[in-house]
Amino acid sequence: MTNYAYKLDCPEKIIINGCLGARYIGAGASNKVITINGIPGNALGAYLDGAEIIVNGNVQDAVGDTMNGGRIIINGSAGDVLGYAMRGGEIFVKDNCGYRTGIHMKEYKEKRPCIVIGGSAGSFLGEYLAGGLIIVLGLNRDEPPVGNFTGTGMHGGRIFIRSEKPPKALPAQVLCRRATDMDLKDIHAYISEFSRIFEIDINDILNKSFYVLTPNEKNPYKLLYTEN
Repeated sequence: MTNYAYKLDCPEKIIINGCLGARYIGAGASNKVITINGIPGNALGAYLDGAEIIVNGNVQDAVGDTMNGGRIIINGSAGDVLGYAMRGGEIFVKDNCGYRTGIHMKEYKEKRPCIVIGGSAGSFLGEYLAGGLIIVLGLNRDEPPVGNFTGTGMHGGRIFIRSEKPPKALPAQVLCRRATDMDLKDIHAYISEFSRIFEIDINDILNKSFYVLTPNEKNPYKLLYTEN
């Protein structure tokens, strides 16, 4: 996972002020720090390859589409299809995100993508998830902070949900259990970084239980994508 003294060697620094719907900002970028003041349009950071993007505002759909590395920080909420087919790097969202976050995410060897959502996520979270981590913190929310059909078609990866109650009506191929100390140790660095970035006391994050969703080894989708 990323070393959280996240620094690039002599990066090009770019500041965009008054952004209003411009698409494809940072597509394929590496060795850059891009700060956006405003609301970028669709496909922000698509195919990102090591750059850092900081958004002081909300973002629209398809942020981090097929992202390969780097990280995106969103000081607001995100639209639909956040992190589609993401295969490396991290996305941190202070508030909420829309439908189909993290669908088709995957990992390979040291490449393990991660999405951390501070608020709630819409339906179809982690649909067809093949690898990586999705963490939904549900800050300032009592009910499980996810919509319907969480993990539909999931055959890899893990989804962590901060809640005192398990999410309801999960698909048959998804297993749900309370996170163990070992589970929480594995995501602690991501939660610590979320806490640091958005200046939220980590004790206020860790004051609730977490549930972890994993694919059922017997689920029929697994046979479509693996030899096991």
